[in-house]
Amino acid sequence: MNAAITPGLHPDPWVNLLGPYVAETVNALTAGRLQVRRSWLDPSDPRDATIVLADSRALVFDEVTGWRYGQFLSGQPGARTTLADIRYIGGGVLPDARELTHRVVNSTTAPRLEYRSFADLRDGFDDALRVRGHARLS
Repeated sequence: MNAAITPGLHPDPWVNLLGPYVAETVNALTAGRLQVRRSWLDPSDPRDATIVLADSRALVFDEVTGWRYGQFLSGQPGARTTLADIRYIGGGVLPDARELTHRVVNSTTAPRLEYRSFADLRDGFDDALRVRGHARLS
């Protein structure tokens, strides 16, 4: 894992649950020969994260619609990322990082779907994030 480009710890433990999944995604993108410049965890409601690529594109994850990518316009830790020419990647709200990489490399797109509500605290999403985080530590 390249700690220089994976997101650091977020001060909010609830937002920080995304960290292992986003780090896994950064590593898969790098293994797929995409150059990652940086990544971070963003604000909540909904929780989201940004991965900026070297080719001026960025991927943005949020816990409602999953992943999208487009031309990076602006963004930083603590502020929402702005993209141009947005394309949703599909594959569900938590697609496998290798499948996500395949979709990005092949410019696969999907319609924008709302997979879940960030306000639904009992739908198993946080449990899925915890399982992913523990699996990475094992």
